[in-house]
Amino acid sequence: MYRTTGTRTRGAAGAVALAAVLTLAGCGSGSGPQPRAGGTASSPKAPGSALSWDFAHIADFHGEISDLAVLAEDDVWAVANENSVQGADPYLLHFDGARWRREELPDALGATDHPPEFEEIGDRALWLRPRAAQAGGGPRAWAQWDGSRWSAVPDPPPDTAGDLEATAPDDIWALTAEQTARHWDGARWTSYQLPYPASDLAVVGPDDVWAVGSRSTGPGTELGYGERYAQPASTHWDGSAWASVEAPTARFEKPVPPEPSAGLGQVVALDGGEVRAYGINSFNHGEVEPEPSDEHIRLRWDGTRWADQEPAPGQCALRTPVGQDADGLFLDGNWYLTDDGRCVKITRHRLPLSTGARKGSNQSLWLTEIHRVPGTDEWLGAGHVQVNQSGDPFNAPVVVRLKRRG
Repeated sequence: MYRTTGTRTRGAAGAVALAAVLTLAGCGSGSGPQPRAGGTASSPKAPGSALSWDFAHIADFHGEISDLAVLAEDDVWAVANENSVQGADPYLLHFDGARWRREELPDALGATDHPPEFEEIGDRALWLRPRAAQAGGGPRAWAQWDGSRWSAVPDPPPDTAGDLEATAPDDIWALTAEQTARHWDGARWTSYQLPYPASDLAVVGPDDVWAVGSRSTGPGTELGYGERYAQPASTHWDGSAWASVEAPTARFEKPVPPEPSAGLGQVVALDGGEVRAYGINSFNHGEVEPEPSDEHIRLRWDGTRWADQEPAPGQCALRTPVGQDADGLFLDGNWYLTDDGRCVKITRHRLPLSTGARKGSNQSLWLTEIHRVPGTDEWLGAGHVQVNQSGDPFNAPVVVRLKRRG
């Protein structure tokens, strides 16, 4: 997934692209996940301090914001999806420092009925790509924003790209097939065969890249009667080649439930070079009673091997990182884990009555992205507020700004 030092990248939990378990999601009682973002801001240290999401923009239509890119305080982009009789109508929202404006999708992207996705390439370049799950075998038209206009990306990734991670315009990695990674060096794409199928990438440095997924051969995969038990897999790029790195196997106690399968869906590079991986050991539910619970896989690279992570406290225990600042981690579901081990809920406000949300309505904030504003301690998020009320439920697209109090 992302590297948490300010560049935004696409987390493709082969489970998302932040998007199933890897998105930024909210909960019905207060707020809400696949982000991906980083920074160097400071977070509250005093026990009485608090975090909240304040509304920075509430769109004047019903729908949602599916992606966000923050190039500067006065150059913010969002992919908006307005509900209509025909379905979702995707277009762009752009903030220039003074106001939000609606813009049609650039011609360079080509025709699409599906909301596209952003990829931040280095510090100032922005790509707009077809949604990975919808691209199929169609045209590979990608668009790029240079700060003043949109144009075609001259040489986008070959084939249909999944997760894409970029540290600079001449250092881009992309998963293009189930077991293929491609690298752009500024002049050409080079293809590499991976040891195992991969669903997510994380770039620590030019000679330090990780890919995670699952394998169906090797230790722990034989179940008997010709069946296989997929196991977590990881591979590493050292600057010259991709090599398999052993990951711990996962196995249910006997009796083993039907069609078990384990794998890693997300890998994260934190500040200081720390690498973490997340996955699940699951099975085909509904065939046996009683059923065991799915098992969460949470690993960290200690420099020589994958080891289990120390459990986080309370509601932070099973959540995954979506951003990092100087004093802790932003987690999915609007939680924050401080470096000293406190699990803090990021609260939110209710929509104003002028939006059509009634006083007695149930409201939930669901974020799809959060990003630090480059060069500042500010954080922005985007998604929608789900309003449940009798007769007129709706989703309100929103951009929110992190507020630190106390």
